[in-house]
Parts: sequence; C-alpha cells; structure tokens
Amino acid sequence: MAGALTIEELEREADQAWWRGDGAASMAASEEVYRRRVDAGDPAGAAHQALTLTLEWVTRGDIEVASGWLNRARKLLAGLAPSADHGYLAYLEATIAMDAEGDSGPAHEAAAMLSSMAAAFDDPALACFALVLSGVAAVRDGHPREGFGDLDEAMLPVLAGQVPALWSGDIYCSVIHLCEGLGDLARVRAWTDALERWAIPQSQTFMYAGVTRIHQLQLIAAEGGWDVVESELGQRSEGLIGSHGWLAGAGYHELGEVRRLRGQVGPAREAFDAALALGVDPQPGLALLARAASGPSAGLASLRASLGQRGRLERARLLPAAVGLALEAGDAAYAHSLAEEAEATAERYGTPGMLAGAARARASVLLAESRPEEAVPHLELAAQVYRDQRYRYASAQVHEGLAEAHRLLGRDTAARAELACAHEIYRQLGAVTDLARLSPPTLPAGLTPREAEVLACVASGASNREVARALFISDKTVGRHLANIYLKAGVSSRTAAAAWARTHGIATREPV
Repeated sequence: MAGALTIEELEREADQAWWRGDGAASMAASEEVYRRRVDAGDPAGAAHQALTLTLEWVTRGDIEVASGWLNRARKLLAGLAPSADHGYLAYLEATIAMDAEGDSGPAHEAAAMLSSMAAAFDDPALACFALVLSGVAAVRDGHPREGFGDLDEAMLPVLAGQVPALWSGDIYCSVIHLCEGLGDLARVRAWTDALERWAIPQSQTFMYAGVTRIHQLQLIAAEGGWDVVESELGQRSEGLIGSHGWLAGAGYHELGEVRRLRGQVGPAREAFDAALALGVDPQPGLALLARAASGPSAGLASLRASLGQRGRLERARLLPAAVGLALEAGDAAYAHSLAEEAEATAERYGTPGMLAGAARARASVLLAESRPEEAVPHLELAAQVYRDQRYRYASAQVHEGLAEAHRLLGRDTAARAELACAHEIYRQLGAVTDLARLSPPTLPAGLTPREAEVLACVASGASNREVARALFISDKTVGRHLANIYLKAGVSSRTAAAAWARTHGIATREPV
C-alpha cells in the first residue's frame, strides 16, 4: 500500500497517524518518506524527516534510536546551506545533551545561535526553541524566575500556532516535567491547564489529549483522589506506550505509588515493573517496598543506587525518603549529609516543594537527635507548603512528624491533635499501611486501653489509691476496671493479674 502512495500522501498518512496517537504507524510512514527522499536525491527533505523521527523516538522514550536518526540528520545537513532545519538540529542536540548530562552550557550557546537564526530566517519556531533552551538552562542553573520568564514567552508562538504541533506538545511536557522535578505543583497545574487549552480543542483523539489526562491524574493523586487514579491511570498509561513512552512510564510510576500506599504490594510492584520497562526509575517507591520486605538497609541500598545515577536536580525529590531510610538503618552520618544536600539544593532553586522537602529532611534528623524544639519550625514550614499545594499525603506525614515533636516536648494535647489529623488524612486516602502503623496494637483478651493502663500499674505493685492518683480517676473506678480485668483475663487476684500481664506483654507502669 505504501508503495502506491506519493511522498506527499505518505507525509499526510504519517501526520494523521501521529494525531491519532498511533506512533508505530506514524513512524513507519515517516521512515518510508525518509527513504523516498534519499532515493530521490533530496537531502534537505530527508534531513527534515530525520529530525521529525528523532523527536518522535525521543518522545517514545528510545534515546538510542533517536540518536541514530539525529546523526543521519546531522550528516545530511552538513553539506547543505544554512536553513531553519539547522536550527531544529541544534535544538535537539542541546535538549538531548542537557537531559543526558545535566550541563546547561551547550543549551545557552545553542539558545544564542537559535535567536540569531530565528531573525535571519524569520522563523517563530526557532525563536521559541531559543527561549525554551535559555529558560530550562536558567532554571537548572538556579535562576527559576528568569528561566520561567523565558519559558512563558516561549509559549506565545505556540499559542499563535506558529510552532508545529509535534514540537509544541513536546515543549509543554518538558516544562511540566521540569516543574515536577522542582516540586512546584502550582506551576505544574498552570502548565497542565495550558496544555489542556492547547490540546483539547484540536481533537479528542489527539495524542496530547491523553497526555494531558495523565498529567491531570498525577495532580489528582497529589490531591488525594486515589480512587480516580486507580480506576483510570493504568489504562491511560497503556494507551501511550507506543507514542509517548516516558510519560506512560511516569503514569505507571504514579499508579504504583498509590497502590503501594494502599498496601497493594503485588499490584504496586507490577506497576513499578511497567515503569522500569519504559525507562522510568520508580523511586522512592521501589526502595520503600524493599524496606517493607527486607528492612531499612535493603531499602537504603536500593535508593542509594538510584541517587548515584542522578544529577543534583533529579536527586532532590528522593532526598527526604533517603534521609528517613538512612536514619532507620542507623546511618546517622549519611542522613545528616543528605539533609545538608537537600537544604543546599532548596536554597539554589528556592521552589516551595524543594524548601518543604529540605525542611522535612532536616526535621527528621533533628527528631532522631532528640531536638524536637528545633524540628518544629521546619515541620511547620513544610505543613504550610503542602497545604498551599494541596499535597495530601505529604501533609499527613508532616502532621505525624509534628505529633512526634510535640510528644517529645511533653505537649500531649498538641501531639494528639496532630496525630489525629494525620490519621484522618490517611483514612480518607485509604493509606492502610500508615493507618495500621498509627493504630494502637490489639490488646490481649479484649482489654480496653484504660484497663491496660490500670493493669500495668497493678502489675508494678500499686494499690488502688495509687492507681487512681496516677490515672486521675476515682478509687471506685479502679475497682470496677479491676473487676473487668479479672473477668477477661480469667484470674481472681492481683498477684495472678500481675503474672498474666507479664505473660501477655503488658509493661508495668510505676504510678507517679
């Protein structure tokens, strides 16, 4: 069939398949166009098609194949007079290098060159690419205000329809991904809304309609809509495997996190495996599954391996979990160094999410060192950020940290209030593992918590009056509790009750 079509018809077929989200059909048609252009002695047309295929393979998540097509485009363009396609080549080279190596230097150089080329060729797309590169590079250099100024300006030609759709969609996703890495949910929401305004009116079958929905579901997960995420995200991710692989992997990662937090270990691992198959490292979820299965040292080893493969910006999101695992594993020195790194990175980028993550990391170290008074301001900062960002699960974690800090400070009422907040958020989310951890252990023989307190005092040798004074209850109430304890434990004396308490693991309590 392809042989009977003209080059122009094949180009339309490739374009239509891309709009439908059929990446395999689009790339197959594009590759045939490339071959026809080469055979026809049209190096400029072949180079243009090779550049298109480069971006399609990048979007699909296969950088090796993308690099092959980029090299073909580079060779073809080397023998041609300067053109707009030389600018597309420079943009792709700088973007791929910055993603792979984290070096913003080449991106700044390419941005300056593209700005000149945009003026020379009167090409708004090249001007857009220049601003995207300078913006992303500035953000990575620790200048988010200037960087996002350039990125906002870069969207003007996109909104005006002056940038091809394939390239426009990739710009939106790249910026959203950058905002996610910075922990800036407000900007993620703003750019996701902008993506929706651009994508949805074009076609409901448009690939980027599905892309938009995955970004929305990631935000819904942060806001606590886990039922919606579980019902929809797996199918949405599967639908993008052939056309937008890295985002499909990110979707599976998010799904795995929700399942893990809901205690669904097997399904969580399946989702994480799907993410890994698409080139997405689902941390810290994998490490936390390892901790649950084999202890904190196993979890820390898993996360440490991932940290070693990431640059400064990419490490930041993992640092609070790494600090927690290091403390659980007894490596206080490593936890301290990770907390210092989190603080330095947060100071460099200054985004709300990074500041909150660094505050949580420092508070964890301070609580482990029995310095609760110093931990409270850090936790309160994080709590405010997560409230503003509508990040429900992280809010619950901070409430739990505040409860521990207040407990250590002897502020029992405040501790109970914070713990109640954490418990309620976990309950609303369905975070069963956290709920089980916070819930008091089941007492033997159906004893109530108050009966257990009375028995603990009795087992220490306290009289009824001493128990009453210690628990702020009357002698008569102590007697009634003892009668219930005797009945439930099947004993008939204080001595037997004390022996039963020791046998069943109820610690003695010295009356004050």
